[in-house]
Amino acid sequence: MPPDAVVPARPGTIGNDRPIALVSGATGYIGGRLVPELLNAGFAVRCLARHPSKLRDQPWVGDVEVLRGDAGDRTTVARACAGVAVAYYLVHSLGTGKRFERRDREMARAFARGARDARAGRIVYLGGLYPEEEDLSPHLDSRKEVGEILLDSGVPTVVLRAAVIIGSGSASFEMLRYLTERLPLMITPGWVDNRIQPIAVRDVLRYLVGAASLPPEVNRGFDIGGSDVLTYRQMITGYADAAGLGRRFILAVRVLSPNLSSHWVGIVTPVPSRIARPLVESLVHEVVCKEHDIAQYLPDPPEGLIGFDRAVRLALIRVRQYDVATTWTSANVPGSPSDPLPTDPDWAGGSLFVDERSSTVRASPQDLWSVIEGIGGQNGWYSWSLGWRVRGVMDRLTGGPGLGRGRRNPYDLAVGDALDWWRVEEVVEHKLLRLRAEMKLPGLAWLELIVEKDAHGRTVFRQRALFHPRGLMGQLYWAAISPFHGIVFGGMQRNIATAAEAVGRRRARPA
Repeated sequence: MPPDAVVPARPGTIGNDRPIALVSGATGYIGGRLVPELLNAGFAVRCLARHPSKLRDQPWVGDVEVLRGDAGDRTTVARACAGVAVAYYLVHSLGTGKRFERRDREMARAFARGARDARAGRIVYLGGLYPEEEDLSPHLDSRKEVGEILLDSGVPTVVLRAAVIIGSGSASFEMLRYLTERLPLMITPGWVDNRIQPIAVRDVLRYLVGAASLPPEVNRGFDIGGSDVLTYRQMITGYADAAGLGRRFILAVRVLSPNLSSHWVGIVTPVPSRIARPLVESLVHEVVCKEHDIAQYLPDPPEGLIGFDRAVRLALIRVRQYDVATTWTSANVPGSPSDPLPTDPDWAGGSLFVDERSSTVRASPQDLWSVIEGIGGQNGWYSWSLGWRVRGVMDRLTGGPGLGRGRRNPYDLAVGDALDWWRVEEVVEHKLLRLRAEMKLPGLAWLELIVEKDAHGRTVFRQRALFHPRGLMGQLYWAAISPFHGIVFGGMQRNIATAAEAVGRRRARPA
């Protein structure tokens, strides 16, 4: 398929006199939730994604068109913006390491020029809330700069500036949730007493959809926030109350820098330190709305904006019902490999190490698949749990995701889901689960779990671990871990088969 091919999931979706909305960043946390809101509001939706396959399992994918391409390529953006009433720019480089400001700047300029070339009706950007006349953190400063670039594009633009977004699966909510649940007593930096104006994700989505219909002469930024102004200390206490936890004791000290704080958050919560750092750095500032001018165009709902307590309770309902549509892990962890699996046995890309195992299982393919689909998260990896935990801790200490991300849903997996330190790259129901490693590695790695039947109709469980080393360090890494493959992968092979057979026996018992 050509790199910029339009992939219509349902013929005739775009058009029919409906205004067209382009969403860049549809694979991310906000973008994945915005698309169905736009559809419900009567828009025809086109998504711009570098990897359209990540949208394959979204429930709304049959109602949109997908354009494969990069939001930082002017020509692709112009093609994607053809005929659109509004183009949403929901792309940013949160936690992507060095020179992220340059990448943000270049991508924003390319998007602005492409939208102008195509004469898009409007651009809408979700940026960060920041205080005036203060030295901003690099990430807040970059978000500010991106907003200014889009406002100067020549296309009518709305920049929505939000602080902490409270919603199931958001990075800010997960950070608050795990800090509060895991630490009844915590020593925190001084910023725990800074004021913040959090906003519920439902209100963010309402503003995003509404911004598409603002008059063409509106070209400005708006501060958006919820009904409450709180300190982070009060947010911790409020979360504890909403979750039914006991009292939390908080001791604020002045010696914890944002860097140390982000590493501490990375250890205690599933949010890696490189993602936590920009979040922590934003909390160093008091981020309170300086105006509420958006209400002149998009009035508050009759019941008012969603307050912090209600936002937390709504998020907890979603979490406890396993109904989290998107999470902060929906987008790739920065720096993770995105190359497709080298399936050719004589792959020309360099060395490819393979550990392959196979066994006959005395269970049905459905029973075996039920175990495979539930792997990871709280269910673990069916082998040498201590080894997995130690490797997870090592990965977290070097800036990787470790095992803390868990699963979006304990019962099913979809392409693009984060699964501990893996990313789901392919799911073929009852046949194949392919995972791509996002841990810190000197190379690229995949794990395949395959269900087949042999010539005699017996269930066969195949397991393949593949590693493409990067330089000498990659070669040495594979040599160092090879002696443990029997424990890790051999144990996984045996224990998954045993668990599947147990499922079959339970199923066979009379009611």
